[in-house]
Amino acid sequence: MVLRPLSASERTDALNKAAAARATRAAAKESLKNGERSASQIINSAMEDEAMARMKVSELLEALPGIGKVRAAGIMKQLGIAASRRLRGLGVHQRRALVDFIDEN
Repeated sequence: MVLRPLSASERTDALNKAAAARATRAAAKESLKNGERSASQIINSAMEDEAMARMKVSELLEALPGIGKVRAAGIMKQLGIAASRRLRGLGVHQRRALVDFIDEN
């Protein structure tokens, strides 16, 4: 499949949209790290916000204090969540298990 070339204005719009989405995800991770928002609030916001829906579950876990890449991968394996899963792709049971795990710790 060949994509059509974008005009300069379309490319600029796409770059601005991508930068805004990255900023939204970064702000959400920072608020989780600071304790201003809970994991369940962020997961629920992903159901409505396109930028949040594209955040990887591993990024969410790594934003928590004391959890790095290795521990996040172990948690996801324990909960039965694929390494490439994004917040939008979580099922009801996976979402509940993730929130319960984070709330316990």
